[in-house]
Amino acid sequence: MSKMTLSTHPFLLGFDQLERMMERTKKSDLGGYPPFNIEQTSENSFRITLAVAGFAEEDLSITVEDRQLVIRGRQADDSEGRVFLHQGIAARQFQRSFVLADGVEVAGAKLENGLLHVDLKRQEPEKLVQKISIKRG
Repeated sequence: MSKMTLSTHPFLLGFDQLERMMERTKKSDLGGYPPFNIEQTSENSFRITLAVAGFAEEDLSITVEDRQLVIRGRQADDSEGRVFLHQGIAARQFQRSFVLADGVEVAGAKLENGLLHVDLKRQEPEKLVQKISIKRG
């Protein structure tokens, strides 16, 4: 017996994109660096907060492409000429990806006290009733 998926189920037509999106999110690691929170700030809005201590605004980039929110951080190496007796603060780059549902858009971003806040807002879909005419064959 073959495995039933979203794209092969007879009552779920056109959900193959959802299945691809789920495969893409499975590849994303929920642990790792930098740590982050996701909170619901109202019924239709969310906030992703990343701990980005040591990163300046120009070290960070936020893009949305094909419903995927990508947050990247890259610090310039300023350790040249410095002698460290101990170096425990790593200047490493990162990339975090989040898949956004249809209708969810980035409302804004703010860097505050070493935390990057990315606000998301879900647009209310219009209630649409469509009458389909039946033609005689």
